[in-house]
Amino acid sequence: QVQLVESGGGLVQAGGSLRLSCAASGRTFVNYVMGWFRQAPGKEREFVAQITWRGSRTYATDSVKGRFTISRDNAKNTVYLQMNSLKPEDTAVYYCAAGWLGTNVRNYDYWGQGTQVTVSS
Repeated sequence: QVQLVESGGGLVQAGGSLRLSCAASGRTFVNYVMGWFRQAPGKEREFVAQITWRGSRTYATDSVKGRFTISRDNAKNTVYLQMNSLKPEDTAVYYCAAGWLGTNVRNYDYWGQGTQVTVSS
């Protein structure tokens, strides 16, 4: 079992930045690919970014490439999502997840409770 707790969400103006953190506890953190997903009201949960076990490879969806950066610190059992140049369309609840390679929600076994990100225009 892995417990995930996100933090760092909030209200920011368009063009601003936020850094989300996800602290993991339980099973060995390094055994899992870590991902970030988001869900806007009335929409399905969608993939944002993922990072492999030791951080050697990352992948992000096209809409956030060049603006969002995923990273992890295995010594601190924490994964981060640095979000720059935020847009109103980035408004959503952001979820941290632990699992395996892939962009589908079914690839991830463990989820955090989510943190709200609101970008005002």
